[in-house]
Amino acid sequence: MTFPVFLTTETWAKKGRLLAAASLCAIAATLCHGYGSPAAAQDLTSGLAGQVDPDAELLLESSEITYDFDRDLIVATGDVQVYYDGSTVQAHQVVFDRKSQQLKASGNVIFIESNGNVVRTEEMVLSEDFSEGFARALQIDTTRRTRFLAEQARREGNNITTIDNGVYTVYTKPTTPPDKPPLWRVRAEKIIHNQQEKIIRFENAAFEVYGQPIAYLPYLSMPDPSVTRKSGFLMPSGIVNDKLGYGVTVPYFWALSPYYDATTILTPLTKQGLFGEVQYRQSFVAGQVSLSAAGLFQAQPGNFSTDRADDRLRGAVNSTASFNIAKDWTLGWDLTYKSDRQFFSDYSFTSFGGSDSSTIYLEGKTDRNALSVKAYAYQISQEDYTDSQFNANGFSPVGSSLQDKQPLVLPVIDYDYVFADPILAGELALTANFTSLTRDETDAFSIDGGTTAKFRGIDGTFSRVSVKGNWRRTFIDPLGQSFTPFAYMRGDLFFLASPDSDVTALTGESFVGRAMPAIGLEYRYPFIATFNGGNQILEPVAQVVARPNEQRIGELPNDDAQSIVFDTTTLFDYDKFSGFDRAEGGTRLNVGLNYKLQLDSGYYVSGLFGRSYQLAGDNSYAIPDILGATQDSGLETSLSDYVGSLYLDTQYGVKVGAQARLDKEDFTVNRIQAQASGIYGPVVSSLAYAFLNAQPDVGIDDPREELLGSASLRLEENWRIFGSMRYDLQNSNIVQDGLGIGYDDEGFSLSVTYAEDRSRNDGDDVNRTLYFRIGLRTIGTTQVSSGALN
Repeated sequence: MTFPVFLTTETWAKKGRLLAAASLCAIAATLCHGYGSPAAAQDLTSGLAGQVDPDAELLLESSEITYDFDRDLIVATGDVQVYYDGSTVQAHQVVFDRKSQQLKASGNVIFIESNGNVVRTEEMVLSEDFSEGFARALQIDTTRRTRFLAEQARREGNNITTIDNGVYTVYTKPTTPPDKPPLWRVRAEKIIHNQQEKIIRFENAAFEVYGQPIAYLPYLSMPDPSVTRKSGFLMPSGIVNDKLGYGVTVPYFWALSPYYDATTILTPLTKQGLFGEVQYRQSFVAGQVSLSAAGLFQAQPGNFSTDRADDRLRGAVNSTASFNIAKDWTLGWDLTYKSDRQFFSDYSFTSFGGSDSSTIYLEGKTDRNALSVKAYAYQISQEDYTDSQFNANGFSPVGSSLQDKQPLVLPVIDYDYVFADPILAGELALTANFTSLTRDETDAFSIDGGTTAKFRGIDGTFSRVSVKGNWRRTFIDPLGQSFTPFAYMRGDLFFLASPDSDVTALTGESFVGRAMPAIGLEYRYPFIATFNGGNQILEPVAQVVARPNEQRIGELPNDDAQSIVFDTTTLFDYDKFSGFDRAEGGTRLNVGLNYKLQLDSGYYVSGLFGRSYQLAGDNSYAIPDILGATQDSGLETSLSDYVGSLYLDTQYGVKVGAQARLDKEDFTVNRIQAQASGIYGPVVSSLAYAFLNAQPDVGIDDPREELLGSASLRLEENWRIFGSMRYDLQNSNIVQDGLGIGYDDEGFSLSVTYAEDRSRNDGDDVNRTLYFRIGLRTIGTTQVSSGALN
């Protein structure tokens, strides 16, 4: 006997409990287990405790619900929709057989998981305890835009799920013709998922491209996605190099524990033997640490000619770490050691990179305090060279002993503090720095045939402590004029230990003190004009700084203030030197005109133009220090060069920025940097231009002028070509260039790039590289690179 019944949510939950929506959730998650997201790949051996909430309310909607007393069946028919614990099941019919404790959903069954995965099938059957299940014509679409198809799937023994004739691939766009095969897919005669072992095995699998098999895989296994870390081989990559030969990297990942792991990589090279790498990583509650090492015994060391590169044993080690040792405090390091300068260049496929500097640091930071303690060591990559034109008499030749000329900096301590309470109704800030460095070889050069030596660095140990207090307060009058008086007091103490006795310019004292007090005023008066479609601001700015002359110029080492870049970014700096070893003196006036334009349509223009005046006292930039490099800064005369900047941003993706320094006499360009980038239709491009005029005081007799450009053109929906070039305009020479073609779609990427580099050999030789890369989304990426020197 069969008749319609009406069940409340409570009644249905009592009758079926988890046997309706929860059961459908179980079989769907079970059958897609290993192909959906990790959230859908929970172990179901203990029921649905990890999948659904047994106390969650269930809502069932259908055109008709009947109960067959004779066969003890509960049947929901016609547009059945079940909502349970964030998941939804849709079907034409859902039948629960109370005698066999079996649930069956049929007719365009759609299961939408709470995490977004969508499962479609013609029929689902599941036993009450979830140990047995069956699905026919199964399709699973995941939130990772991957898709799994199967003729049928069955679950047995509460552990093993077997899928017949399964296909794994990626989504295609909705606009893609439905009958068009995906670019790639993996097809298997049988896929067996062992939930207890968390292993997925593919039997008689094939990798297909455009529906055609290109590689057969009789046996393939992988961990299911519920296993976030599992030991196994990773994607290999290839190498082709005239000095190394042919090779292939074979990486293996070791999942040693949830908190630490390792990767070993073996790379056999036909010309140099077996290259080995190991990387160890460990996480702690308060941070993480890594240790990497790579090296080999070279079979043909004579293929390399640079210093120590022709040794049998070559290698490198690197370690990085970062620990939160206390609230607001971080301790860390980045340390690298290599057997020779060119190791990372010759073996560029090494999986970990190493910089020329090694650093250890301790940092603490709050809203108003910042303290950092750092130590630096340098192991350079540049090879020694010969340049007798700039050798200085009595010192090692320029280009020789380059490593010995690098300093060991231990430590560098920086401290910044901003007082919370106003001082004299203004803001008071404190800055302190302590730096100590040691160098084994004096770095000297000369531009007059060796007679007069200039020093980039001096043999010995030099320490300096600097403390600076800075006060400022801003007043705004009724007209909108802004007045900011300021004052600062700076003191420096130098300690000179074992300096090179041949450097006679240094003071003979072991301790040298220096003080620099200053007062000043900054004035701004913005004029704001609003019009239909936007607004603009015109703002004159003037700043005067009064202080005594700089002391001890040329008698003290200069390591951190060698670079002087005078442009609009430094125009209104109180002190325009880049570091603490120099202290600007004299009375100086800085003036400029700032302009901004903002249009409602999205256009934005910003510009600044100005110059600097030495009003009184000695001009620090006109007196050479021990480096002798301040005379071409644009600040060395009473009236400085002009500086200007321009920034333009349009609503069409075009951006332009430029910084320029113009000669004070005739407005000729002494320095300019300009960049432009744009996106227009299928074209993405960028262009950069740099010009630096001759600086004879530092040995640069000719101007330097370069152009750097790159562009990418999308030919069709998935294809693009791209290229770049760095061109030396002064010498009419291509420094670097490259050209490539690429393909990208939803699950596949491929690119081929050819590049040439002449930057390290003055154009006499060319480093040529061919780079091939292929990537399959969710599976991995591999690459092959070849290099040759001609």
